[in-house]
Amino acid sequence: MQLTTDRHSAYLEAVEGAFGGDVDDAMLVKLYGEAPEAEKRYSPAQCIGARRTPIEGKPDPDHIGTSYVERSNLSMRTFMRRFARLALGCSKKFENHRHMVALYTVWYNFATIHKALKMPPAMAAGVSDRLWSVGDIVDLIEAREALEDSSLLVG
Repeated sequence: MQLTTDRHSAYLEAVEGAFGGDVDDAMLVKLYGEAPEAEKRYSPAQCIGARRTPIEGKPDPDHIGTSYVERSNLSMRTFMRRFARLALGCSKKFENHRHMVALYTVWYNFATIHKALKMPPAMAAGVSDRLWSVGDIVDLIEAREALEDSSLLVG
């Protein structure tokens, strides 16, 4: 597995804890410069380059980047407005927020055909052999709840 981070200090321990030394790890640091004078007030600094540095293992230099995770974050903000700034949809409880992220993740990976793949990501990865319906997701949730209820009765 190859991983690229910006080496924010929170990632140092998390990467080591999750993967140990069994990961091809790289760092991508984006270099920013000032925006043109006319656009300075409302524009962020302009990206003028990037520095790619292998950290651990043997990361492929052609695949050191953050494009995939940035696209994933954009999709998440688009489909779940609670992640967009100044949105009205929000979770008052952390547990509700966690459930919404799990529901979105299953829907996005199992029940949505992606244009580039022409199938759901779960099928492309060989994790599923079919396109799921919303009913399949509901069945999965109900099965999980029944399992939790039965474990409460036993325990």
